[in-house]
Amino acid sequence: MILFWLVLLGLLTYFIVQRSVANVTKTPVWLLWVVMMMPAFVWTAWVIFNQDDQRIPLLLLIVPFMISSVLYLLLVQWGRPAQPSAKPSTPQSDVQPEFQMSPLEKRPTLRPINKEEEAELQNCFPWTVYYLQAIEHKPQALICRGQLRASPDVAYKTVRENVEAYFADRFLVVFQEGLNGKPFFALVPNPQARSAEAPTRDTQLTRPRIALGLLLATLLTTTLAGALMANPELTMPPDWTMLRSGLPYGLSLMAIFGIHELGHYLAARRYRIRATLPYFIPVPPAMIFPFGTFGAFIQLRSHVPNRKALFDVGLAGPLAGFVVTIPILLWGLSFTRRKSSLARSLYLTKYPRR
Repeated sequence: MILFWLVLLGLLTYFIVQRSVANVTKTPVWLLWVVMMMPAFVWTAWVIFNQDDQRIPLLLLIVPFMISSVLYLLLVQWGRPAQPSAKPSTPQSDVQPEFQMSPLEKRPTLRPINKEEEAELQNCFPWTVYYLQAIEHKPQALICRGQLRASPDVAYKTVRENVEAYFADRFLVVFQEGLNGKPFFALVPNPQARSAEAPTRDTQLTRPRIALGLLLATLLTTTLAGALMANPELTMPPDWTMLRSGLPYGLSLMAIFGIHELGHYLAARRYRIRATLPYFIPVPPAMIFPFGTFGAFIQLRSHVPNRKALFDVGLAGPLAGFVVTIPILLWGLSFTRRKSSLARSLYLTKYPRR
């Protein structure tokens, strides 16, 4: 049983490593996978060679995890390609790195705009919202500089809608603050421009089958963890009746994590940021980790347009998770109170007061 969960965790870890850092580092994926799986290998070896249910030492729980984390980061950084040095004659750009792509990613080329398109672009900036003064043609972006004459939210929404009206989905509109403290707009080529392959890209981005499979696997591991917590004298629930006792814990934990990540996902879609579906991380309780899961995550796959969008996407998850946590907490406290009252009544029945 332990080896089955180890194989399942290994496949999940390989998928995560390949999808997250394979395109930003030259370090072999298998090496990063071995480093990530180091704690699981150590804990599995402890369980196999200690069949007397002896608890794993706290030091053995923490040290492999810390070593693998540090070594993983070092290997990723070691495999990153060296950045080309800038030429002395090239002026330093104040374009922020939010929309700059990784050196190993395929950079979309910026198709030059003609005079008619540049005139249309100037019409996208109403002088009452953002007084456009200059348009700079960079290799990977069009930098539009001027003076902000409205609130940042109104300016960004107005300019983005105008750009989409004139140029459809050709550009991604990014609103940032330069090194001189003045906000500017950057129009970068949209790598997900609408085409015949758009539905295929969306399917590859969301991957609903993988998300559903991880959700069901995590529901199983959290339910198993809850059953073991409810029956600490058992090492494995013998039947469905005993396993059913862990459903309240499993469903509650899945609801909190799921709503948390769903808040991130919906906020990202509100700002038209491409994001994956929530991916849950199942962990079998047999691996000496009592909770049954490492949580869940989503990945942002497109540029964040501005700092407000980044703040809202980051805040939406904790707020949504907090909203669902409060009723679950109150329900758990009421259940505990009823259980305590029942235990007190049984005690008084057996040992009545004189």
